Amino acid sequence: MAERGIELKGSSFTLSVLHITSADIAQVKRQLLEKIAQAPEFFRAAPLVINIEKLPEIPDFSALAAAVRELELVPVGVSGILDDTGRAAARAAGLAVMTSGKVPAPAQSPSPALLNQPGTRVHRGPVRSGQQIYAQNGSLVVLGAVSNGAEVIADDSIHVYGALRGRAVAGARGNEHARIYCQQLMPELVSIAGHYQLSDGLQGEQWEQPVSISLAGEQLKLDRI
Repeated sequence: MAERGIELKGSSFTLSVLHITSADIAQVKRQLLEKIAQAPEFFRAAPLVINIEKLPEIPDFSALAAAVRELELVPVGVSGILDDTGRAAARAAGLAVMTSGKVPAPAQSPSPALLNQPGTRVHRGPVRSGQQIYAQNGSLVVLGAVSNGAEVIADDSIHVYGALRGRAVAGARGNEHARIYCQQLMPELVSIAGHYQLSDGLQGEQWEQPVSISLAGEQLKLDRI
């Protein structure tokens, strides 16, 4: 009779990606520390992928991973490596070699017709503090508010037909065309394809207004609906 002590299955997780443009470890560590200081609980013991596609040279992966661990993050792999030498160096440092996993998708606009689209997950009612809703391989529609301390995640876009007070992570697998729509913008954090903005940076004229959020280059762009 076969033993059933373990099962090995594929799955998907939300990972932050650190894009670096300098091989200066001290500089990377200093800038990363500044980011962590903006949301320490969000980043505490968080798994991290290091993207080096904009680097002209192969960094010291061992030193880079050690610097990340010193900041209480968990480096799990490297993406953006273009040659076998880089891949070998990453593996020698104990890091997985990962692909970006970007998923192309058309831009979307909020519409009731979205409720009937295949792949769209619909959550009816509020998303309460401590609750997490994830729409894998599709968009997420929340027919209610997202409370402080709650988190909504989608591989494509997120539509909140209520107040968005918690965290919203769209394009969780790298879809840069994903968007976030909400009836009232008051979030703790919004993120599209790993580019995020915290509450402090969102409290401008769009605060508490119905808003569409998209990614323009490496910056989040807010438009009044």
